[in-house]
Amino acid sequence: MMRISGKNMRFNLGDIRLSAQKFTLSITDNSAVSKTNGVPDGYVDGDVEASGEMELTTSQFNLLNKAAANAGAWRALPSFDAMGYGKIDKDELKVEMFGVRIKISDLLDVDSNGGSALVHKIPFDITSPDFIHINGVPYLRADETDDLVS
Repeated sequence: MMRISGKNMRFNLGDIRLSAQKFTLSITDNSAVSKTNGVPDGYVDGDVEASGEMELTTSQFNLLNKAAANAGAWRALPSFDAMGYGKIDKDELKVEMFGVRIKISDLLDVDSNGGSALVHKIPFDITSPDFIHINGVPYLRADETDDLVS
């Protein structure tokens, strides 16, 4: 049976459709075990954050550069909602990311020997309390964001 691979994933950043060489998204959840006298007796919620990185070829990077030009500068770009989606046979994965704020880290990493396409690294942070939804299921409970999400 065929499974989803990186070749099957497509990404939207706002209304920009991107093909990424590599795309990572990591969630940090600082929930912890609660202890009494050194013995576990439940858990406590911790803070959460999410961030990732896109590696784009120059043609894909230039799509973002066009959006930055329209905004007046890279740092003037608004936060985007983004989605990664892949489907093959019976497997499907849809990851929605809210309030994606992009930056540039490795603008140029050139090897004069050639042999591979130039890639540009675009790190990002998730800035919205809507946070992350996985196949339509939010990562955060509703009571965690009731006063933050309108």
